[in-house]
Amino acid sequence: MNRIERIKGGLLGGAVGDALGAPVEFLEWSAIRATFGARGIADFAPAYGRIGAITDDTQMMLFTAEGLLRAYVRGSSRGICHVPSVIHHALLRWLMTQDYSPATSVTLNGWLVQERDLWSRRAPGHTCVNALKASSRFGFLSENNSKGCGAIMRVAPCAFFGNAFDNAAESGRLTHGHPTGYMAAGLFADILQRIADRQDSLEHAITESLVEHGHKPGMEETRALVERVLFFFYEGYRPTPERIDEVGGGWIAEEALAIGIWCALTATSFEDGVINAVNHSGDSDSTGLIAGHLLGIQYGVEAIPDRWLERLELRGVIEAVAEDIERVPRDYSGYGGEFDAEIEVRYPGD
Repeated sequence: MNRIERIKGGLLGGAVGDALGAPVEFLEWSAIRATFGARGIADFAPAYGRIGAITDDTQMMLFTAEGLLRAYVRGSSRGICHVPSVIHHALLRWLMTQDYSPATSVTLNGWLVQERDLWSRRAPGHTCVNALKASSRFGFLSENNSKGCGAIMRVAPCAFFGNAFDNAAESGRLTHGHPTGYMAAGLFADILQRIADRQDSLEHAITESLVEHGHKPGMEETRALVERVLFFFYEGYRPTPERIDEVGGGWIAEEALAIGIWCALTATSFEDGVINAVNHSGDSDSTGLIAGHLLGIQYGVEAIPDRWLERLELRGVIEAVAEDIERVPRDYSGYGGEFDAEIEVRYPGD
């Protein structure tokens, strides 16, 4: 599988999982079962006034990708760049699409923020909104103690650039101050990068990522829960709504990552994995997104059912971002490098 198929599969897969979980994000499993039947929700259903609607998870993922691409332009043209600060500027553009005013000046240039369909509130997380509203400068670290999943849900694009772990963790700190909140984001991006770059299996990518990063300060809670679901996988325990609820609701970072990993590890197909990931009493869209990223980056766009792709909101925007990412040299890490003038038009380096 070539690189663009993995990038598109990863980004579209996450968005599909997000959209599948959107209608049931705030429902208990008993309510999901009563509404959709014994298996739970297994196809797109109306959310936010349409079928296939994405949520704030995919919106923020797209603006994180924009920040990374702008950092490429800035670093290539100026020779140096603090990548998390440029991501921060992009996330503040997302904040403005939610009808909030940041405390610092934000430019609204570039093509992504001009996509009017992104200017729609999709239950944005209070932690992300409040942290971004309080930012007095680019790179300003959150002063809260949250380990909610709002950092991990947006960092998948970091997997396709250099320094994936560091960029994901440091950009996670912009909104989530608890080490678990941003270290889990770093681990997730690193796992995805190992699959994308080395064609590792998911199991191998997880174990190797834990070897490299699992003993870092702040990783204790994430490591423990990821190792727990690895044990479930080795013992043949498949995720059911009841078993997932025992792991947690996915509202916090380590739970969301563990649930997404468990459902992806045990999946018999992309469809099977994301359906399992959204059917529980918790943050269904975020756990669906995480599983969708993991499965999509492994198996590519071809693994995603057409009936979902055809109805996915902003599919064309997501594909365009993926194609732009593919144009960036794989080893680019924020400093110097060959400059792509066409990318600058779409992603000004400010």
